[in-house]
Amino acid sequence: MSPYPRALSRAFSAVSALTLAVVLGWAAPAAADHTLPPNIPGESQARTELDSLTVAAKGPQDGYDRSLFPHWNVVESPCTARQVVLQRDGHDVVTDDSCQPTAGGWWSAFDDEWVYDVPGDISVDHLVPLSEAWKTGAADWSTSQRADFANDVESSQLWLATPSSNGSKGDKDPSEWMPDNTAIHCDYVKSWINVKYAYDLTITSDEESTLSSTLDSAC
Repeated sequence: MSPYPRALSRAFSAVSALTLAVVLGWAAPAAADHTLPPNIPGESQARTELDSLTVAAKGPQDGYDRSLFPHWNVVESPCTARQVVLQRDGHDVVTDDSCQPTAGGWWSAFDDEWVYDVPGDISVDHLVPLSEAWKTGAADWSTSQRADFANDVESSQLWLATPSSNGSKGDKDPSEWMPDNTAIHCDYVKSWINVKYAYDLTITSDEESTLSSTLDSAC
């Protein structure tokens, strides 16, 4: 199994368009501002990608450490991957000169909760957790490749989440945990499949069953 992702673009041209205006007033976000990460595939594509994934038992946790997946790296100076996601998926975000958001609104899709004004109260979650990636292929990658995975702002690998929902998810795969917000189950599994496919990561038989049945029931 190749440790190289199938589709990893290093261009961040879209990020440069994320310079946001200063907020002069506050309005309650509309449903349209319930922003999900970019490039979640359609159902047909997700099914095709699921069929091509390798089904195998997870490898050991031995040797894993979060420091082996360097994050949050600068992806477009001076913005780190975390700062980019907070701007990309936030509502009326204000930043300082170092690209750090200082105010705004952030929607956590996992539990359908909004966080306002205090960006420290919203997490940026690795959809496919770093330890999950380690056990399903990333243990064989270089540190540079693991950094690409951990800072991927172009795929749907990075999601906004409240700390409580992020903590509940932990390093669980969809056969072990699904978001409380059932309305996003379809997008959640399509995103999971796509990230696993893009990075040549394996899935377990239980994971495959859950992904397939959720596509059937939620999409």
